Formats: sequence, structure tokens, C-alpha cells
Amino acid sequence: MEADFFKRNLTTMNNTMKRVFLLTYLLIICVFFADANTRTKKLSMEDAILGQWGKFYPENVSQLAWKGESNLISYAEGNAILAAKPGGEAKIIFTLSGLNEVLKTIKCDELKRLPRYSWKSTDVIQFKVRSRLIQVDIASKKVNLNLEINSEGDNKEFCSENSTIAYTIDNNLFILNNENGEVAVTTNSDANIVNGQAVSRSEYGIDGGIFWSPKGQQLAFYRKDESKVTSFPLVDISTRVGDLQEIKYPMCGMDSEVVSLGIYNLANKSTVWVKADDFGSDQYLTNISWGAEGEFIYIQVLNRATDHAKLNKYNATTGEFVKTLFEEKDDRWVEPSHKLVFLKKKPSQFIYQTNNRHGFNHAYLYNVDGKLIKQLTSGNWEITNILGFDKEEKYLFYISTEVSPIERHAFKLNLKTGKRVRLTPAEGHHTVKFSTDGKYIIDNYSSLNVPRIVTIADTKGKVIEELVNAENKLKEYNLGEIVLGTIKSADEKTDLHYRMVKPADFDPNKKYPTVVYVYGGPHAQMVNNRFLGGASLWEQYMAQNGYLIYVLDNRGSTNRGKEFEAIIHRQCGQPEMADQMKGIEFLKSLPYVDADRIGVHGWSYGGFMTISLLTNYPDVFKVGVAGGPVIDWKWYEVMYGERYMDTPEENPKGYAKTSLIAKAKDLKGKLLICQGSVDPTVVWQHSLNFIRECIKNNVQVDYFPYPRAEHNVRGRDRIHLKQKVSNYFDDYLK
Repeated sequence: MEADFFKRNLTTMNNTMKRVFLLTYLLIICVFFADANTRTKKLSMEDAILGQWGKFYPENVSQLAWKGESNLISYAEGNAILAAKPGGEAKIIFTLSGLNEVLKTIKCDELKRLPRYSWKSTDVIQFKVRSRLIQVDIASKKVNLNLEINSEGDNKEFCSENSTIAYTIDNNLFILNNENGEVAVTTNSDANIVNGQAVSRSEYGIDGGIFWSPKGQQLAFYRKDESKVTSFPLVDISTRVGDLQEIKYPMCGMDSEVVSLGIYNLANKSTVWVKADDFGSDQYLTNISWGAEGEFIYIQVLNRATDHAKLNKYNATTGEFVKTLFEEKDDRWVEPSHKLVFLKKKPSQFIYQTNNRHGFNHAYLYNVDGKLIKQLTSGNWEITNILGFDKEEKYLFYISTEVSPIERHAFKLNLKTGKRVRLTPAEGHHTVKFSTDGKYIIDNYSSLNVPRIVTIADTKGKVIEELVNAENKLKEYNLGEIVLGTIKSADEKTDLHYRMVKPADFDPNKKYPTVVYVYGGPHAQMVNNRFLGGASLWEQYMAQNGYLIYVLDNRGSTNRGKEFEAIIHRQCGQPEMADQMKGIEFLKSLPYVDADRIGVHGWSYGGFMTISLLTNYPDVFKVGVAGGPVIDWKWYEVMYGERYMDTPEENPKGYAKTSLIAKAKDLKGKLLICQGSVDPTVVWQHSLNFIRECIKNNVQVDYFPYPRAEHNVRGRDRIHLKQKVSNYFDDYLK
């Protein structure tokens, strides 16, 4: 009887489990089809171009930051500024109405919304209102600073130590404070002399031309003499008869600008010129760095051949040379790209970064006499950003590729022991802000299928609070699957990372037209483990219209070490094409890729790669669209072109081999070239000469200029551009 009882119950349980399983199965099927039915929307071209930074931009926390030197996080919400301890309840600490009450005291127009502000100290915010720079103490509700800046001012650099701002007007440099008003630092009338602006076309880590000393007593600035530099004409069609605008454009092998560094003393209103003449007048002065005390200034002086650099120390009062701390040499190129980072508690020490010592960009601790104290990091990975030190300077915080070349993670490094701790455990691409005491971080990251997560964590790796877990605003759109993977390089030695966007409604039994999107050049990485794999929504637009999109970071691209990038030396385009063709082999091995319908598209260096692939492999690529393409490196600028190709006189075979002029006759497929008509980066000399060569060889080619556009076609004009590109593939590839 007992056995019968268990048998009956077992039968009942089995029947119940079967019903539960069936119901669960049906529920899963219903959810699947319901989800599939909701993912039916298609992107418009406007969605694809503007939506990525507009309506589809993942939720974030507005103006999230550490509140000065405190351990409070602050952010803006509506018309209020809130603050909280990590993991604590946020409270309003200031409001727009309160700010407007304070601004009445300086007769400032009422603000309709909170401005973009930054914390200058624990209670002081700084922001701009039209031409005013304002600081407000939110605790005392008083204006600490109100600077009325010349509306013509550009390249502004503010110094907190002396409440003075430096800026340029045309080619001259000025400073302004409330005590002395506007003072001219330079008064050059010659248009060829430019003061206070970035030089060397912003290469080699140069991102500005104004450098305040630590205590604000002196101001260093670049001066460039472009007297010998040839001009290139650009036409402004917006005027009645068209105006000629000439830009200075030093082409490879030709005369270049002459750069010097001045140091202006605010007390005696005089300027001394740094005596940096290691390689004559034809040299680069890069990564201007003030010593921690302001007594000395440090410059990485690089010869024009870019194969020899010196880190030099100069007396900031006299401009006199003091000492060469050390030198770096390389037969291909030396590329100083980072300012020195001085310690405040040990002002005789600084962090130096280079990829020239051990093949990857790493950090080294030196003293001001040029003695290496220790190498701080090592390995087959790169530091991509040094974030700084905690207040006690026990730890160094940085971002690196150590976990993966396609991810970015934050680490803290104990300067004494060398022990480092990974602060960002989740996979993906992280940006981090750490508190002044180094105990907490704000971690903002995404990965392939994660739009954005923002957390507060301690620097032992524990997540304290999740502030944002953004929903996918594209969840109702029928998008193509994104696949991240690797193939071997042409020399079979290195893994290359790719991104593939499969067509929406993908059917593995169909064959699809494929577009290879390419950049391929130095200082760029296209494939990342961030949301959408780093893809633009245009790639998804194409996927929705039946295309497979493929992107490969070939050798020559960045963040993979010196040898990976330097393979292109004197032969731009050659190793890159070899790797891209390995990508084509991979694509052809996929049963759903139509090998007879492969196109290629890229801009700038990618335009150069597009035409290189079309003309070197005319039987592989059916259609190409090249934007702003480099055609012959002899027409490109000195600072970039000579680093990778040397001069035309030094490398005639390399220039001849990489030039696309001689390749025009080999073009078989359909080619559309797009170019901004006032492009100051890749001047019209390139594409127009290629068109002329096509005409001479009776080769048909399509050309579309974008009037008044510079190197990149931006804004709403870009909608037209990408529609033009898409239509071209529809007409000739699809």
C-alpha cells in the first residue's frame, strides 16, 4: 500500500513536471517571438548619423565628478547640484536659482539652466557664461572670480594660481586678469609669425601652445616662423566672387616651420627664449613640461628625421640649456608623445613614458638629473593614459591594454613595491575618475552588448554602488549581430582583431554583399570591446539593408606596440594591404559572403587604403568609396609623412611604390571619391591629380566634392555624405 502511494505521487509529480516544462517551453517561444516582433524598427540615415550621439546615446549621469578634494561624488540633476558619500543618499547642495542670486551681484544675465562647471576646490565651481569666466563659492555664496575675456580670444588657458587667463588673438598672445587688464605678451605684425598656438600640426603629443608655470609666475609659449613654408590655396565660395584663403602647408621634403619657445615673466613683463638648438632650426620641440617648482622647464627635442630625441633641461629664468637628461634613437622613428608627470611630494622625480625602450609604451621613474630610478611597468601591453597620483603619492593610477588590446582597464600601482591592482573587474572599455585620496573610483564603462554601466567602487576592487545601468535604446531596432574575433596577420605571427556586423535577418544559407570598412593607419584603433564593438550606427544601417560589414585593425594601427606599428616604415600601405587581404581570405571562407560582391570604404588614411586595395587587387574589389584620400605622400605634410616615409629624396622607391598616381590605370571597379573642398589636412592636390590621371588613361571614376567642408564632413552634411556612400554601394554592389 505504501509502495502504491509513492507510485501514485511519482506519477502525479511527473505529469506536473511535464506540464510545467511544456508551459515554460511555450513561454520561452512566446517571449522569443514577441521580442523578435518588437525588434522591427529600421534606422533612417539621420538616425544612423546623428542618433548615435543623440536619441540613442546611452543614459549617463550629468556632470558626474568628485567634489573637489573631498570623497563626495557630485552631479547635476535638473536645475540642482547634488552630492553624496559613496553609497550614501544624495542631497541637493546648490540650485540654479541660488546660482542666479549670486550672479546678480556681478550683473550677469539670468541663466536658464545649469552651466557646464568644474570643481576648482571642495566648494568652488568654475564655469563660463558667454565671454565671462566665473568662479562661485557655493558654501559662502560669493563670486570668487569674474573675468571678462576678449570675445576675439582663442586657445584659452586659465591659471588658478594667479587667476590669470592667457589666450591668442590672431597670431599674438595676451594675458588678462582683474588687476592689470589685458596685456599683450607678443606684438608681431608679420602674418608668418604665430605665437601661442599649437605647432608641428599637433603631432608628437602637442595639443596647445600655452604653458603656465606651476606657481603662475611665468608663461611659456610656442612661436613658429612660417616664412619659408609654401602656401596652398583654398577657395571660399561663400562670397560674391569667391575669396582665396591660403594656408601654410609644409609638404614632405620641403621647407618647414621654425619653432621656438618663449618664457614670459609676469613680474618684469619680459620674455626670454629657450636656447634649444640641438639640431639647428629644423627640429621639433615637444611635450613642454614645467618642473614641479617652476625653476626649470623640460623639452623633448626631436630632429626632423625623427630618429633622434633628447630630453633637455633649461633654466626657466634665463632660457639657458642646463643638461640633456637622456637620449632616444631608432632607425625608424622616435615618437615622444607624453609630457613629464612630476611628483609634488618628491619634486625631484618624474614619470616618463616611452615605447622606444621595450617595445610597448611603459612608465619609468626618473630624477631631474636624468637617473633612472626604476621601470614602473613592463609587459607586452601599453599604458594608454596616466590618470595621476593619490594625494600622498603612494599610488599611480593609469589605464592600459594589459587585459586585452581591445579593452581598457584601470590599475593602481604602488610606487614603492611595484605591486599593481586591477580596479575594473568587468570586461569592456573603462574610463575612470579617482578620488583625491585614492580610496574610491567612478567607473564608467561599456562592452559589446552593454550600453553603459556607471559604478562607485573602492580601490580594493569592491563595487559600492551602481549609479547607472543604461537600457539599450536600440532594443526595438532590427540590428545585425556583431561578432568580435581574430585572424592571423600576413606574416602569421600576430593576432589581428576584427569586427563583423552581419546583415539583419541573417540567413546563413544566403550570400551577402560585403563592405570592408578600413582606416589602417597609425594612431587609430577601430575595433574595441565597447558598446556595439566600436561600430558606428551607419554600419547597422547597412546591415539592415542587406550588407555584411567587416573591419580589421591591421599592422600599422595603434595600441599594439612599436613593432606592430613600425612595420609600415618607408612603405605605407604595403603591410596594411597584406593584412587586409588576409581578412579577405577569411571572408571568402565564410559560406554566406558573396566573393563576387566585395566593396571597400574608408576616409583619410582609409581613403588611401581604399584606392590602394582597389588598384592593387582590381579583381577582388568590385566597388570602393574613398573619402579625403592621400594619393601620393610627397603632397602630405612634413610632420606626419616624413615620420613614416622619410623624405622623397631619402626614399624615392618607397614613394614611387606607394603612390596611387601610377596605379590609376589599373582601376577596374567602380570608384567614388568624396572630398571637402576646403580640406586643410589632405589638400585637393591629391584627389584632383588622381582624377586627372584617370582621365589621361580613359579610366572612368566618380567624384563628389563637399563645398565648404574641411577634412571631415560634419553635422547634417554628413547625412548627405553617408547616403551618397550607401547609394553608391546599392547601385553597384548590391
